[in-house]
Amino acid sequence: MSLVTPEKIRTLQRKLYRKAKTAPAFRFYMLYDKICREDILRHAYGLARGNAGAPGVDGMSFGQIEAAGLAAWLAGLREELVSKTYRPDPVRRVMIPKPDGGGERALGIPTIRDRVAQTAAKLVLEPIFEADFEDNAYGYRPARGAVDAVKEVHRLICRGYTDVVDADLSRYFDSAQRASQIGGSSRRGWFRAAADQAVAEGADRGTGC
Repeated sequence: MSLVTPEKIRTLQRKLYRKAKTAPAFRFYMLYDKICREDILRHAYGLARGNAGAPGVDGMSFGQIEAAGLAAWLAGLREELVSKTYRPDPVRRVMIPKPDGGGERALGIPTIRDRVAQTAAKLVLEPIFEADFEDNAYGYRPARGAVDAVKEVHRLICRGYTDVVDADLSRYFDSAQRASQIGGSSRRGWFRAAADQAVAEGADRGTGC
């Protein structure tokens, strides 16, 4: 399964990005149907498949899904999304050692079903928030990374800048108020109510959503 983004999806992403870029105050309300599109769910599965990863709490692997019939599995997920009966599964938590040897950190492993739904949402929402990012932001963005940040620092040093400020937010997502995270993203549209519901259900179901 190809990981190259299909042109039809790229066209949608370009339109969303351009609208968000040219209208910073615009609120998007007609996006949920895009997340439910068959081509987006199929590509989301391909991306999740490419990342591999262990099964979630249901024990279902990619091989098992494909052996049982991928088309039917995707159709079932799409039906849940369209009918709005989809509910995320609990996240399987495992402890893994930190690279520096300083203890362990918790790793959450969603089910493949949830990974595909999350990736489908990301395919639609990411272009909108990309338009809002400052050009000097490099973390967790497509086609950007730590190496690009280092290159930019080197470029600035060569231009004569000499002061460097190194700061880090320790365990930010462990302590940040979820309401502020949701509120910051809700200004772009419809997903405030959906996010509120997901957080409430995640707390009830122990998902750590």
